[in-house]
Amino acid sequence: MGRNGSGVKPASKTSIEITFVYRDVRCRERIKLKPTAANLIKAERHRSAILNAIDNNTFDYATTFPGSKNIGKFHTHGGLTVKTYLLEWLDDKEPTIKVSTFTDYQKTVNILINQFGNILLHELQRKDVYEWAKTLTCSNKRISNILSPFRSALDHATHNGIIEINPIAGWHYKRIEPPRKESDVDAFNKAEQEAILNALNGQHKNLIQFAFWSGLRTSELVGLEWGDIDFVRNTVMVQRAKTQYSKKPETTKTKAGKREVKLLSPAIQAINNQKQYSFLAGNSVFKNPNTNKDWVGDQQIRKFWKWALKRAGVRYRRPYQTRHTYASMMLSSGEPLAWVSSQLGHSSVTTTARIYAKFIPDSRPEASNKAVELFG
Repeated sequence: MGRNGSGVKPASKTSIEITFVYRDVRCRERIKLKPTAANLIKAERHRSAILNAIDNNTFDYATTFPGSKNIGKFHTHGGLTVKTYLLEWLDDKEPTIKVSTFTDYQKTVNILINQFGNILLHELQRKDVYEWAKTLTCSNKRISNILSPFRSALDHATHNGIIEINPIAGWHYKRIEPPRKESDVDAFNKAEQEAILNALNGQHKNLIQFAFWSGLRTSELVGLEWGDIDFVRNTVMVQRAKTQYSKKPETTKTKAGKREVKLLSPAIQAINNQKQYSFLAGNSVFKNPNTNKDWVGDQQIRKFWKWALKRAGVRYRRPYQTRHTYASMMLSSGEPLAWVSSQLGHSSVTTTARIYAKFIPDSRPEASNKAVELFG
């Protein structure tokens, strides 16, 4: 409660915390005063004035504590703008999501603030969002990725009583689009793989060879540690990923992404070759040879990758195509679809079949011939 139950206590060397109840909500606010004995008495008087204003129904949160995160809780029809609310929502969201997801949310919130930031939150209407969505030239998927966090933030405002209804609840915007490709699979053939590996050496070569023959996502390659590898069973436990946005490894992209992968002989060869560089130099398997430090996400990898493809005379595709290459090799050679799906860490076999349908050989090439014999 505070000093001697007074609702006032030191919060830091330069601030004092005041606690009080407003509209059945316990509130804590800090005032910038050194917590000396005299200042604590001043803070108690200030709190008493707040309680008196609350009793007389004259208390104004925004006036008393301008800039407080609590303002939005009590100013449903006040001066809370979309910008202020979205920034507060983002701050509250940060501890609950991965760094990479938070970074994406930041970019989305900036887009929304540029368009709707000055509108009062309770005055935002669906038609405002609809008219704006009509002007966008990006894909329906991109529009959905922008509106989804917006919808979530407004749901949160509704549940907390900040606004009465979410104006875009259950609403989605989609325009007619031309048919799109089922996937962006653009695998490297055998000759291209050989040319790329011949253009590389040392740690760069080990990383790419392992990528071709393990199917790991780029972020999973960066997060791989020596303790994840079982050299007796020739397997690797994929359990973390690392992007350029995170200082520490995070969980894999999906729950199914945490998986045990069987290491094929080219992948084992790459790992054994990598031992001389990093086995005794920390936890990470793959390190940036230019700095002798861990890779920081995939942006650094793209730099040498682009150079390697140019030197090899191979048409450029992003590093993620090494994963597609692995999948295409496994499926086209007749490996079971369910096994390949588990190796890739897909949530279902259906996902694997949809993405790599053209690489799955026909298990019954004679199918339908009987119908031709009978009715043809």
